[in-house]
Amino acid sequence: MPLRSVHITNYYHKNSGGISTSYNNLLAAAERHRRYIRLIVPGEAEAVEDVNDFARIYYVPAKYSPVFDKRYRIMMPWQYMMSGSIIRNILLEEKPDLIEVTDKYTLSIMGAMVRGNKFKKLGRPIMVHFSCERMDDNIGSFMIGGKFGEWVARRIMGNYNLPSFDYHIANSAYTADEFYRSYRAADNPKRSEWFFNKCWQFFGAPRVPVSERIKVCPRGVDIWQFSPDRGSDEIAVEMRRKAGISDDAVMMLYAGRISPEKNIGLLIDMMKQLANDPDNDYRLLVAGAGPQAEWLQQQADKHCPGRIIQLGHLEKGVLCGYYAKADIFVHPNPREPFGIAPLEAMASGVPTVAPNAGGILSYATNDNAWLVEPTGEAFAAAVREVVSNPELRAAKTELALRTALSNTREASTDNLIATYDRIFEDFHSRKELFLDCPEARSFNYVELTKDQDEIDD
Repeated sequence: MPLRSVHITNYYHKNSGGISTSYNNLLAAAERHRRYIRLIVPGEAEAVEDVNDFARIYYVPAKYSPVFDKRYRIMMPWQYMMSGSIIRNILLEEKPDLIEVTDKYTLSIMGAMVRGNKFKKLGRPIMVHFSCERMDDNIGSFMIGGKFGEWVARRIMGNYNLPSFDYHIANSAYTADEFYRSYRAADNPKRSEWFFNKCWQFFGAPRVPVSERIKVCPRGVDIWQFSPDRGSDEIAVEMRRKAGISDDAVMMLYAGRISPEKNIGLLIDMMKQLANDPDNDYRLLVAGAGPQAEWLQQQADKHCPGRIIQLGHLEKGVLCGYYAKADIFVHPNPREPFGIAPLEAMASGVPTVAPNAGGILSYATNDNAWLVEPTGEAFAAAVREVVSNPELRAAKTELALRTALSNTREASTDNLIATYDRIFEDFHSRKELFLDCPEARSFNYVELTKDQDEIDD
């Protein structure tokens, strides 16, 4: 029988972009693979949605987040910690073989609870943590920057998150790198080895080399929805009319959250460079919403009035047409965990300018995109090259389309489901090493990770 999986996340919302898209792709794959996949997400009220014969979404009543992006609702620990709580009841009804938690904060305690046998009626499903973003980047963007913020993230990830789950899946090598940096002794020379070992013993961490518990599964793009064919003259006219720009202006596009972690300030720096260009009239359309929308408008009015036009959130059906008719797509975030938006732009045949760092390097190269330093000057220079060099533009765009064809949502979800199957087989082939038992309370995890350091070197 195919394994039954339940996926729990706080990041599935109407306007939450790439993460919601990825889950929707997985729910569609459930029908293709004929396996039961369930998703538990926050909502305004309790509800159940049958997506297809094999996929279902449970909506759990949740309040809006008090921090970070306050547009989003979040489920809290007491909704699964207490006997008879709503999430517990859903899990008991579904009896999954595997539970995947995509959250490092309010939902993460579930890993330690299930592994510590605090859900006795549920049995012992495999506990997987899916990482769609790095904690050090989140803390640096919203709370504490610099070395101290990085130290806090490494201690939480290394002493709590890693030992609390059986396996960890990341959406890119860049995201997975945080796992390695959080536990390797070479990357943490001043930590207390005694305290590190006590934490792993307390959580009954798997007695398995960490690298064998970390998997990388990149996301994919819907090439039927995002395609050069989705553009039309009517859409181009609509875009220019809505933005109030002339027919000969260079129409750039950014699509994503308007939020600190997206490095939105780079867009202002770029447009300040392009505002007085003697050869072309550059305009930037911003498709998205978020906590920095008002700040972005204020900065645009101050430094480059009339050149940045916010469109608000666009439905996918509209956005794909906008992608296809934009002259250039710009993506400012050098710490993007994966970056579905640049891949969607590449699939749409749009020249793409992005930082030469982060998770987008999973698919973006200097052959299929303009990868530059994340500065206003470098982005402006790349934009000018896109406009002035049609031969290079055509060559890179052609390779970008080929890249998108190799990174489809079908290939991505097939790989993810195959990874779940491999995890299931590995877990049950050496289950005794994953159990929280007396052996774990006295095991020397420092030596285990030191051995792994030597292998990694």
